Amino acid sequence: MSTAATPPFDPDSDDVRSAPLPTDPESRTVKLEPFNKSEALSLGVELELQLVNTHDYDLAPYAEDMLRLMAQTPLPGSVVPEMTSSMIEISTDICHSAQDVITQLSPIREALIRNADKLNIAVVGGGTHAFQQWHERRIYDKPRFRELSELYGYLSKQFTIFGQHVHIGCPDADAALLMLHRMSRYIPHFIALSASSPFVQGQDTQFDSARLNSVFAFPLSGRAPFTTSWKEFEAYFERMTRTGVVRSMKDFYWDIRPKPEFGTIEIRVFDTPLTVERAAALAGYVQSLAAWFLQEQPFEPSEDDYLVYTYNRFQACRFGLDAVYVDPATGQHMPLRDHILMTMTQLEWHSEALNATQALGELRTSVEANRNDARWLREKQGKERLLAEVVRQAALRFRGAA
Repeated sequence: MSTAATPPFDPDSDDVRSAPLPTDPESRTVKLEPFNKSEALSLGVELELQLVNTHDYDLAPYAEDMLRLMAQTPLPGSVVPEMTSSMIEISTDICHSAQDVITQLSPIREALIRNADKLNIAVVGGGTHAFQQWHERRIYDKPRFRELSELYGYLSKQFTIFGQHVHIGCPDADAALLMLHRMSRYIPHFIALSASSPFVQGQDTQFDSARLNSVFAFPLSGRAPFTTSWKEFEAYFERMTRTGVVRSMKDFYWDIRPKPEFGTIEIRVFDTPLTVERAAALAGYVQSLAAWFLQEQPFEPSEDDYLVYTYNRFQACRFGLDAVYVDPATGQHMPLRDHILMTMTQLEWHSEALNATQALGELRTSVEANRNDARWLREKQGKERLLAEVVRQAALRFRGAA
């Protein structure tokens, strides 16, 4: 961590205290920590998962019990609490390929299933729970979560949503910002490929990814500012801390944000897939894109890329693979599905070099069949009608049994 000016509290620690901000803007200023060195194209994956009971398949507040049991098994990565007590987050250690990701996620999944069975609950993927009522949720007893609950009110309980985050290693800080802005053109790809949140509070939202609508409500969500040098980004961060609105990078809920402590950028728009296999495949797609950017510099990002950013993002959330994609460079309108397939063809050499051919092949097959997890959930609901049965089958799918 930086040894620069100390904020009123360390927002990244568990020792979070309600303390008034200094009235002098200069005394509120926090310097951004240095961008640490990491291996270019290394990967890390985080998955937020649902804990449900096996009676009616509603969310169940078993995070503390699950964490206690999981701590007894040596595993890669980590298992930690999340905002509410019916969810947990699992993460990998540093990986070098999509195959590494699945190699690490598989034993974590097996341990989750084994311990969930002991508790008579189930673990489920998906970006939202299909019928839970937000007002019934309990905030997990952790200082930072309590502070966020006080700040954001009911939004904190509504934030019982479940996403996948993918970290990609960058060779240096300036390269990280260029990577971030290049990746921003492909945010609609990530949303449509991972979309798994069509149902909210018992209703079909008509969105493939309704989860991201909950993120929009937060004041520092959306896209990162267009800065292309770390010096420029540091100045932006210091200006933001001087206002008293921001105290650390964790206060930004951007779709992609730099993680200087890891030497990565973190892509945050994915819904949690229904299977860890798809989560690993999505990580392989990100890694292949990153290799293309680093090795070929296929285009120079610009502020104008963001003219259609929100529109493209909405299209992908609402329509998934049936969305329209507007090319930021040319203004051309085309089916998002076609743009994904075209991009995958461009990435073939890079995916082969990264041992990600199978991962991209699985994603390509699903795009060609116009199938993502949102489609799977809707098809199950069409057959079963009862959303509890849809959640039960999603739990079986997470286990690899459906």
